[in-house]
Amino acid sequence: MFREILNALAHGSTIDNAFSELGEMLEHGVWMFERANEVLHSKVPAQAVSESIYERDRAINELERSIRRKVLRYLTVNPGYDVPVCLALMSVAKDAERIGDYCKNVFEVGQFYNEDFTEARYRQALDQIAEETVVIFKLVSAACRDSDEGPASEAIEKAKSIRGRCDEIIMGLFRDEEQIQVHEAVAYSLLARHYKRVVAHLANISTALLGQFEDLDFYNDNDIAGKPKAS
Repeated sequence: MFREILNALAHGSTIDNAFSELGEMLEHGVWMFERANEVLHSKVPAQAVSESIYERDRAINELERSIRRKVLRYLTVNPGYDVPVCLALMSVAKDAERIGDYCKNVFEVGQFYNEDFTEARYRQALDQIAEETVVIFKLVSAACRDSDEGPASEAIEKAKSIRGRCDEIIMGLFRDEEQIQVHEAVAYSLLARHYKRVVAHLANISTALLGQFEDLDFYNDNDIAGKPKAS
């Protein structure tokens, strides 16, 4: 719906071009996320992808600035026109930029944590979350590319589940009475937090794609069963 609104208001304009740049940001983001997790599991050495990770992050930052410039230029030429849609586009561009930052953070956990992940209950849960997050990336990209509300709605539902599970992992680490190495617990906690923020920003983009601009930046789901929470 978001793309349809933009096309109706500003077909062929700089705003439409800015929307395409949002898609590029998501493509860079999923590439970074997948490479970061490969480093995390020692499938590739950190030095083999480090330069590319940071190059992609810089590309995302420049695309976000480009979208901002296009939106401001458009509003300068068309003052007071299409303001809510333009502001929503700038908001989700910031979401895509933050995704790049959190993907970089996941990479840095893999880069600096050199020990094994020995606690299966945390490792397996986080591995499953990472796999599902890649699926969410693809759903949001498809919704962005095809202006399809179905994938956007599915992405939001999957993100709700992941956010709750990430919170449960962090709470479990605090409650864990068994012996677990501090540095390993820190790694699990950081990954849970970074994954949670990646899917939260993907859900926010999906919310805009559905045209629900009033709900941007608010997550009124139950992240943990029985515990209403605004993220």
